[in-house]
Amino acid sequence: MPSRKPSRPLENTRVRRLARLVAPKAIKKESPVRAASLATIAGGRAEAQAILHGRDTRLLAIVGPCSIHDPEGALDYARRLAALRKELADSVCIFMRVYFEKPRTTVGWKGLVNDPRMDDTCDLEAGLRLARRILLEITSLGLPTGTEFLDPIVPQYLADAVSWAAIGARTTESQTHREMASGLSMPVGFKNSTDGSIQTALDALLSARSPHSFLGIDQDGCTSVVATAGNPDSHIVLRGGREGGNYKSRHTADTERRLREAGLQPGFMIDCSHANSAKNPRRQAVVWRNVLDQRRRGRTSVIGAMLESYLEEGNQPVGNDRKMLRYGVSVTDGCLDWPTTEKLLRAAAASERKMRGAVRVAVR
Repeated sequence: MPSRKPSRPLENTRVRRLARLVAPKAIKKESPVRAASLATIAGGRAEAQAILHGRDTRLLAIVGPCSIHDPEGALDYARRLAALRKELADSVCIFMRVYFEKPRTTVGWKGLVNDPRMDDTCDLEAGLRLARRILLEITSLGLPTGTEFLDPIVPQYLADAVSWAAIGARTTESQTHREMASGLSMPVGFKNSTDGSIQTALDALLSARSPHSFLGIDQDGCTSVVATAGNPDSHIVLRGGREGGNYKSRHTADTERRLREAGLQPGFMIDCSHANSAKNPRRQAVVWRNVLDQRRRGRTSVIGAMLESYLEEGNQPVGNDRKMLRYGVSVTDGCLDWPTTEKLLRAAAASERKMRGAVRVAVR
């Protein structure tokens, strides 16, 4: 007997709506990278590359909110950080952490790109436009930016305004994200997995440094085959795991050894938050000072560190009424406040200057 025609559709049966998204080149035409931002972005990438490969001995500091939810607060923070970057530039290379996408263990606010109004309307087109404008305003101040790329389509809209990128602990093992990183135009840090495994990040480095071909979109928004050359500027970021932190000397010595054995550049960063701080924002200062101490003692394979920091300490729930949100307080993970951040960055500059002075004396 001939097969009967299905009475119901067989595809998109659980899709409520499909909406075409504006093409990357259209958003870039609306918000182009102008001269001041171009110099900052390119210069930041060159700085990060030089630090990663040992040509620049300064500490790379990626500092900023856990996530961006309020453009006014983000720019307030950026102006303060830009001034400090300029003042401490001889010893610390400061980038602003500007995260627009948030991976969730179950559900929750997914970040400014996904839901810019924080009301579950999920206007991604508005989110992409707003995120791009924020990046360009920050970079126009002379402050390079670092972000986490979560959705593999987003880099086509934002990556030309970013100087350093992260692949998060939940996605480091993902083939999609390793392939994406292999084509990104800036240094990329792979965080160790949530269980604390460094091997996952090592595997990611080897993958991201190799050429790949995969599905993506072009600047017209058309589905395309993306063929990449590989990213030689990928590196590990230690962020701790379920068993606790992995930032102390025994952990960094082991990471350095394993990188060398894999034939990779022994340069990596430490994330002072997440499991390394046991989710306590104030404990980031303990990790930060430990990093400085290790570098003074000769562990220069630790090329940088990350801090989750905003204008005020702590965090707050998103809630149903955005008007009730307190200005300058994170809506995701808890952050250090600005005075503490400034104090830690100045301590880093003093430590780095002292270390360089000791090296000069030894050379003589």
